[in-house]
Amino acid sequence: MAEAKQVKLTLVRSLNGRLKSHKQCAAGLGIRKMHNSVTVIDTPENRGMIKKISYMLKVEEA
Repeated sequence: MAEAKQVKLTLVRSLNGRLKSHKQCAAGLGIRKMHNSVTVIDTPENRGMIKKISYMLKVEEA
């Protein structure tokens, strides 16, 4: 079985003062603190959350 593609996400802008739905997207992706990176599987659901808060993230292929 082929290994699932993954994406590395880093929060580069603060969650303070953001819309509740944007904070929930960050939590759903497992992002907790500024400048910490998480690796998530590249699924349509995760891509939608990444697109919604893309202005706060640095996205790299992992």
